[in-house]
Amino acid sequence: MRDFQLPGRSAVFATNGMCATSHPLAAETAVSVLKDGGNAVDAAIAAAVLLGICEPQMTGIGGDCFVLLKPAGQERIVALNGSGRAPAGLDPDKLRANGETIPPGSADAVTIPGAVDAFCRLSEDWGRIGIAAALAPAIHYAQTGVPVAERTSFDWRNTAHVLQGSARDRFLPGGAAPDPGTVFRHPGQVEALMKIARNGRAGFYEGEVAEDMVATLRAAGGAHTLDDFAATACEYTDPVSTDYRGTELVEHPPNGQGATAILLANILRHFDIASMEPFGAARVHLEAEAAKLAYDARNRFIADPDHTRRLAHMLSDETAARLAALIDPDRAMPASPPLAEQVHRDTVYLTVVDKDRMAVSLIYSIYHSFGSGIASDRFGILFQNRGTGFNLTPGHPNEAAGGKRPMHTIIPGMLKRDGRVIMPFGVMGGAFQPIGHVRFLSNMVDFAMTPQAAIDGPRAFWDAGKLGVERGYAPEVVQALAALGHDITVPAAALGGAQAILIDDARGVLQGASDPRKDGAAIGY
Repeated sequence: MRDFQLPGRSAVFATNGMCATSHPLAAETAVSVLKDGGNAVDAAIAAAVLLGICEPQMTGIGGDCFVLLKPAGQERIVALNGSGRAPAGLDPDKLRANGETIPPGSADAVTIPGAVDAFCRLSEDWGRIGIAAALAPAIHYAQTGVPVAERTSFDWRNTAHVLQGSARDRFLPGGAAPDPGTVFRHPGQVEALMKIARNGRAGFYEGEVAEDMVATLRAAGGAHTLDDFAATACEYTDPVSTDYRGTELVEHPPNGQGATAILLANILRHFDIASMEPFGAARVHLEAEAAKLAYDARNRFIADPDHTRRLAHMLSDETAARLAALIDPDRAMPASPPLAEQVHRDTVYLTVVDKDRMAVSLIYSIYHSFGSGIASDRFGILFQNRGTGFNLTPGHPNEAAGGKRPMHTIIPGMLKRDGRVIMPFGVMGGAFQPIGHVRFLSNMVDFAMTPQAAIDGPRAFWDAGKLGVERGYAPEVVQALAALGHDITVPAAALGGAQAILIDDARGVLQGASDPRKDGAAIGY
């Protein structure tokens, strides 16, 4: 139990249904859908699409999603890959001639949005109320407006400079990023969402909306065609998992980086984490060293699932044991540079559990803040820049190519114990997500923290040669880390954000947790 004389956030308890996400209006909308007869899939779609209005710098229908789903009355977990592909005409030789990486603000960085197809598929296969009803809240709020929340305003202001052309008119009302409390409206999105509500995926991937997107991208130098949009299709797949001291960590397979989280958990399992101070230097050091090794493996192996090689090697206990043996508890190791630009923190995550204990773990993103910064001229759809997740190394599994899906940073998670799903959860924050998943898991397993306490604790993240340490760590911890050889920095913004719902079958209760680093909440009934 937390100390009620100190700042903190209480867990949220309910019995019938719950949503935890990064904006309270989206969480309340999901619960309203549940109360009105929808199930967890309906509620998740409603909340996710609304988040594109509440947090447009983080997500939108021009992006991708990944989903883990536990059906009602079952303990199996279904994975759905809602990530889009590069246009068929993308030419890696042309890209190499122009530089070593794909510019994040270019049309070449724009992959075909996959989320809308995935939402429509989820609604048809698992939902109860239909896609039109699920989209109704987002349509309403896109028209009437949403007051901008504090963290959203902070991120909006810090990254508004990436917006280009018509996107500046859409997302900088009055010529500037909105202050907290400013009402933001998106009438162009109303039109696009109504077409999807009437015609399903065809309302987005065919007809006027697709024509608007293709015309805008081609004018910006892209190779995108109407055929690329029409061919977009999500895919069901099987999750990957590992056991961490009696709790099973379940992750989405490639092209997401869930396998990185599994490798991290497998490496850290070789150390007695529980004997360490939960927020001390020794634990941060081990996590940073494990991250260097696991992220290097990610950059070598993870790609489009049709191109991923040696996934079994990456997930094996033998590989983890060999990597763990490379870690010196008393000294930081050097690390190789990343093979692709992965520095960002712009994603939304939500989880919903309904009265029948269907559980949804859904993550949804346009990648960098405001994605590519390019918006379609007529409907104002912001395009993701997931193509920067490719590299341009000839022969690499994640080399950019037409019709290929890039390596993705976004990963939904679930936990199981004794064969039963006990918690859908997720941690936002780009490349931080795998270590964020494992830190959250370890907080609960090694230190018996509640989900809310596991989220609240301070975070650190090694990336690109720097160890970012949140201000929640004591000065003596930072000094000890520097003495171990880490190059310390304080991140400009909080590291990630997390949401979770614990399914307590013994008591028939749901326990929700939501990260104070974001604007959101867990809401149940």
